[in-house]
Amino acid sequence: MMPDFKKRIDAFIELGKQLNRIALAGSPDQLSPAGQALFHEILESPHRNPWFTAENVKNAITGLSVMLEENKMRKWLKDYTIQDHPNPSKVAVVMAGNIPGVGFHDFMCVLVSGNHFLGKLSGQDNELPVKIASLLTEIEQGFSTMIEFTDERISDFDAVIATGSNNTSRYFEYYFGKYPHIIRRNRNSIAILDGYETPGEQEALSNDIFMFYGMGCRSVSLIFIPDGYEPELLLDSFSKWEHLKNHHKFYNNYEYQKAIFLVNRTNHLDTGFVLLKEDISLRSPLAVLHYYRYKSMADVQDFIVQQKENIQCVVARQGLQLKGAEKVNTGDAQNPGPSDYADGIDTLKFLLELNARK
Repeated sequence: MMPDFKKRIDAFIELGKQLNRIALAGSPDQLSPAGQALFHEILESPHRNPWFTAENVKNAITGLSVMLEENKMRKWLKDYTIQDHPNPSKVAVVMAGNIPGVGFHDFMCVLVSGNHFLGKLSGQDNELPVKIASLLTEIEQGFSTMIEFTDERISDFDAVIATGSNNTSRYFEYYFGKYPHIIRRNRNSIAILDGYETPGEQEALSNDIFMFYGMGCRSVSLIFIPDGYEPELLLDSFSKWEHLKNHHKFYNNYEYQKAIFLVNRTNHLDTGFVLLKEDISLRSPLAVLHYYRYKSMADVQDFIVQQKENIQCVVARQGLQLKGAEKVNTGDAQNPGPSDYADGIDTLKFLLELNARK
């Protein structure tokens, strides 16, 4: 039997507490059976996907635990009217696999709305979502009839949420266009500096850039710096991520991009693990960070307006005021709250409207 709304929310809040416990645990001995399975998954993930290092998976799990903190969950849901429907929808979610557990927010929204979840797993991340779901059903067994995962072609669903590249989005539009849908495409994030950042804020920015190897849509790929600001000032704050050069796949990308820059005589800064290039392109290759000098904040805001459909986050220090853009404080890009919807599309509202139409 489907748990009622209160039980669903309480279960997710408890899930957050247990995820935090697992991320901090030195051994699985004091964890529940599902918690132990997730603990072991942290250690085993790199063998299936070299990008999913134990550090990355722990960072992802910790981020989910922060998202699920009770005050954030209650604040998020207070503006919605959620009523259990006698005939809930089955919502297919085509999950991305660029960073660990990236489809969790869609998973949560489907279940919080009282609908049934059908997850199409990514080949890059086909164990972690299942282990997290098992932990949730251990907390609240009523979820067991509401959750289904598959590696096969999905069918028999009422609506779809799909996340992929610009190329796969065209495929999604073709196959899923006749269903109620949310289809997401490539996005990147930018940071805006004004020269008044503290050393602590600069170091926090490095997390926004390098966590998950810069492979997330919330990862900063382009930094705007004021005219006269020297990008070398940022290099010391990047040093905490120097260990990325020990990851062979990341370092291979670094060496490849460096070779291209040298052959083409492209001006760049080299930290030994990431290359900085002056370029206003929003999307930068792996192991490359773009920066661009602006003359006025109005120029930056014009860029944000022009690239609105391609930008996920705008990162800036807490005291910097921006017009026409929602800002994420430096260091928070990789820790979205429950109300931080990908591409600015209110997923929960979409799901609640499905049931309202029935």
